[in-house]
Amino acid sequence: MTSVITHWADGAPYAGTSTRVADVTDPATGRVSGAVALASEQDAGHVIASAASAAEGWRSATLAKRTRIVFRFRELLNARKDELASIITAEHGKVHSDAVGEVSRGQEVVEFACGIAHLLKGAESRNVSTGVDVHGVRQPLGVAGIVSPFNFPAMVPMWFFPIAIAAGNTVVLKPSEKDPSAALWLARLWKEAGLPDGVFNVLQGDKVAVDALLAHPDVAAISFVGSTPVAEHVYAEASRRGKRVQALGGAKNHMLVLPDADLDLAADAAVSAGYGSAGERCMAISVLVAVEPVADELVARVAERTRSLLVGDGAAGQDREADMGPLITEAHRDRVASFIASGQAAGARLVVDGRDAAVRGEDGGFWLGPTLFDHVTPDMEIYREEIFGPVLCVVRAASYEEALRLVNANPYGNGTAIFTNDGGAARRFEQDVQVGMVGVNVAVPVPVAYHSFGGWKRSLFGDTHAHGVEGVHFFTRSKVVTTRWIDPADRPAGGLDLGFPRND
Repeated sequence: MTSVITHWADGAPYAGTSTRVADVTDPATGRVSGAVALASEQDAGHVIASAASAAEGWRSATLAKRTRIVFRFRELLNARKDELASIITAEHGKVHSDAVGEVSRGQEVVEFACGIAHLLKGAESRNVSTGVDVHGVRQPLGVAGIVSPFNFPAMVPMWFFPIAIAAGNTVVLKPSEKDPSAALWLARLWKEAGLPDGVFNVLQGDKVAVDALLAHPDVAAISFVGSTPVAEHVYAEASRRGKRVQALGGAKNHMLVLPDADLDLAADAAVSAGYGSAGERCMAISVLVAVEPVADELVARVAERTRSLLVGDGAAGQDREADMGPLITEAHRDRVASFIASGQAAGARLVVDGRDAAVRGEDGGFWLGPTLFDHVTPDMEIYREEIFGPVLCVVRAASYEEALRLVNANPYGNGTAIFTNDGGAARRFEQDVQVGMVGVNVAVPVPVAYHSFGGWKRSLFGDTHAHGVEGVHFFTRSKVVTTRWIDPADRPAGGLDLGFPRND
């Protein structure tokens, strides 16, 4: 009998009342490995009620207690990250080393949250008027809902929940139904770290669960990562109900290579950034912009490296660990393959065809090898759409100015990179490009945890980015207190005064 992956509420697994389930599949074999519960509205209400009932006690807990528990969670996660990485590989398909890297990057936010006390300090102004002082405080919001995508089942939730919890909020995490087990593993680790019951909860499910989080009056904030159409929907629905929202959407990330760049460095970076995690990441480089006259040589070097990649089962313990694993589902694999056919039909030159890749793994896996197109133009579907797979498109530009216009004309503004040895060109690019995260000779410019993550334009809905200081501000709200204590001996002459208050 297939085991059912449950919700988590009140510090324990919660089976729920819904009879709906969805299969969970091992992408490397195509076999069903389990089933996940799909919440009903009643189930969602129960899990949210768990978070709401714990909110007052947790917000009243001392800052020392909160950060001590977060630090204990950090220590447990450091000791057992391989265990979590194996769960991610089994359900998502990314190779084990990539899964370990995902956990490690998420851990950086946990470490940042351990020092949150400094960022929760309020400012104070003394004697702003006669005997009057003003000070500010930052207080938690209450229940924070987190809706996480399939591509990073550990790291993306960790962009949000360590800061939310350290700041005094309770959390309801809605993971992707495609790889739901990492969320339950994290819930158990929080329990082991000493987190009070109800502070961290997991709501498994599909659109029903998401809509319940958006609508429930006890949920004060929503953090979302996913496609742009859904991000836009989440932002509209949650914000019109008065919730605070940060909704991170899709991307079409460009990497510019100028003629003076180190082409070996650029080729290595393009292949790593384009095909890592099978291209299933919002910071993947999907468009390589070669500024002439380097395109022919750059494409040749990228193609050589692309053909050398090993596609196969990413589980640890293989003779040689694969460079790239399968895609998440058969349907997604077929969708990405349809883009390859579309690019061919549109006239792009198919340099490396991932559909022909040799695979070390079972025939039933959702395999698609790295794919490289040259002579791609902005009117082609493979350029316009977010493919979210291992397809790298080369666009040739006659000049830096043409390349910059190409990036700025794109409706997405998540990440971009420039490869050059010209400091002036790099500085100009930093200033002029209309993208939220920029790399100079760094292909995947994901910032460290004490800076904030997020894009511009249709890559972000809401004003607040993830983690860093912006993340702390998202999960707290400021309150300003004005006080006046009067010594009876210094009491001024009384009397009513209906005029506007003065600072004297």
